[in-house]
Amino acid sequence: MYKIQTINNISVKGLERLPRELFEVSSEMAHPDAILVRSAKLHDMEVPDTLKAVGRAGAGVNNIPVEEMSKRGVAVFNAPGANANAVKELVVAGMFLAARNIVQAWDYARQLEGTDAEINKQTEAGKKQYVGFELPGRTLGVIGLGAIGVQVANSARALGMNVIGYDPQITVKSAWKLEADVKQAHSVDELVSESDMISFHVPENEHTKGMVNAERVRLMRDGATLLNFARAGIIDEKAVVEALDAGKLHAYVCDFPSNTLKGHDRVVALPHLGASTHEAQENCAIMVADQVRDYLETGNITNSVNFPDIYMPRGELGDRLAVVNANVPNMLGQMSTALAEGGLNIEDMYNKAQGDLAYTLVDVEGKITDQVLERIKGIEGVLSIRVIE
Repeated sequence: MYKIQTINNISVKGLERLPRELFEVSSEMAHPDAILVRSAKLHDMEVPDTLKAVGRAGAGVNNIPVEEMSKRGVAVFNAPGANANAVKELVVAGMFLAARNIVQAWDYARQLEGTDAEINKQTEAGKKQYVGFELPGRTLGVIGLGAIGVQVANSARALGMNVIGYDPQITVKSAWKLEADVKQAHSVDELVSESDMISFHVPENEHTKGMVNAERVRLMRDGATLLNFARAGIIDEKAVVEALDAGKLHAYVCDFPSNTLKGHDRVVALPHLGASTHEAQENCAIMVADQVRDYLETGNITNSVNFPDIYMPRGELGDRLAVVNANVPNMLGQMSTALAEGGLNIEDMYNKAQGDLAYTLVDVEGKITDQVLERIKGIEGVLSIRVIE
């Protein structure tokens, strides 16, 4: 039986994918085989020796020490695209909030006082402060064309907007889903200079942190709107606030409140609502539970952020060996030799590398003995090893 520790509340819909006859699931679990987590930070957690996988019920993995997990041979899974519709809807809502000055107008209206006649008079006098603009014909720039970015781009096209996108690492899968008339930008600078609204859908890393700074803001069109439902750190808030105060930018709509942004009339900062729908939480939990279960039961990998995707149909003649190792020469040769000297014939083998790591599945004819297992475990560069009977 596999032991699964849950950190945070994981949707019941996801936990139902883990049959009770095969999985023991609890928030208090010693020696877990896998951990399911949402937003809790695991950086200071002591990693148990039994841990084989971490499943993040969401897209970002900033709360997980991925590098440390890789060194320990622990696969880290996420749920890309499971919350895409929820985030897309919020981005579209953000465009309307900014274009029609809805938040500012609502705040004005809720503070009106007096009789109905007096309120009506103030309404007519004040509404001219909140004249907005319509979206058709405007240009939306989308930086990052993954599952969310593609949906945002396509929704904007459906609203009659022109769309320009930038993603040097766009996948074939995403490209097929993107509307054909979305224009390609060749750089971030090109995109921001041609967009009336800009929506960001990239992770925060060394390449994207501070992507929007004072220099890049100067390249933007006067009156541009920024929409950030990705990560707070990709935007230099000080530079954006200065541009809002100077009238260079029209609005900043984001999911990340801060003291710098708080109370600014041209900022709409929401309390991290991007994936906060029942549907998104269920979708994320289901996806990551399925992936972790498949990894534990078969060794196959889907949507790991640190291991390569790999699928090998299960042989029928014996055990399966799953090995995580450093991506160095002669690892397969040493494993094959150890199996052969243990009297085991290889039925099927699949090896795939990603960066400094490699992952190997081997189906053999017969049972893998402890002696063979220990010999392979002792090969320099082997990070983790397990037998799936």
